[in-house]
Amino acid sequence: MSVIQHLGPYAPPYLAPFVPPTTARPAFSGRIGQDVRSGHYPVPHRYRLHVARDCPGCLRIAVTHGLLGLQDTVPLTFLPATPDAPGGGYTALRALYEASAHQYAGPAAAPVLSDRWTGRIVSTHAPDILRDLALRFRCPDRPDLLPPGSDAEIEAIGDLCARGIDDAARDAGQPGLDAEAARQGPLVVLFAALGELESVLERQPYVLGDTVTAADVHVWVTLVHLDTVHREQLDPAALDRIAAHRTLWSYAQRLSVHPAFASALDDGAGHERLSPLTSCGAQAEAGSQSFLTSKR
Repeated sequence: MSVIQHLGPYAPPYLAPFVPPTTARPAFSGRIGQDVRSGHYPVPHRYRLHVARDCPGCLRIAVTHGLLGLQDTVPLTFLPATPDAPGGGYTALRALYEASAHQYAGPAAAPVLSDRWTGRIVSTHAPDILRDLALRFRCPDRPDLLPPGSDAEIEAIGDLCARGIDDAARDAGQPGLDAEAARQGPLVVLFAALGELESVLERQPYVLGDTVTAADVHVWVTLVHLDTVHREQLDPAALDRIAAHRTLWSYAQRLSVHPAFASALDDGAGHERLSPLTSCGAQAEAGSQSFLTSKR
């Protein structure tokens, strides 16, 4: 049984029907094609990645890069945790942006996939970068992160992560939201989404079955973001409910020791930089420890 068959569409009763968001067009949206006719084609050492660990899209790129073993093929550079230029940009990327667009005035933000041959940016759009890495640079001895026929399921998992977990946790932590409104609104969505993933992972080791895919990368990064950002705004009772999904957090901990996932978090100071051991106002043990570092 597929994940979609098990969970139904990822617009269950507790989520409104999915409407594609209206988002700003990425500054650069080039793609890597199959051969030389595409202009940008897959060849070792031609491209470079710049990512920032505090950006979920960048973290997904870093994990994908590690799973595909691209350390030598497509060099990856981690930028400082805190942007050092206006608008959330990075001084280290400014020259690339200015070389790629005449009089570019926006922030020099991550992620960036650049072409070392031309000195210009190929793409700043994380979903496209992820797909091109998985499809154009996969080696036979590496996992197939986008198995044939899995697109709908991976897209559904992405929707669940974005709206059911990330958006719901953010909304539940909004200042001034009373406890009753939180329980009946975003927390209901959050707990239901976590419960759906829990039920899937009780049956199989990975989200789509027996092997790691892009769906697992998406879920893991979403859980890291829940653990390191949203948990600071949630009350102890909510943290206890979140921590009670033992299978889900055991899965996240299991992935966290894999080198591709671990290296994406390790900035030289260890995992604790991204996963604080205490949260604001938490009193119960389950709520006071990081979900990813506590023993269950």
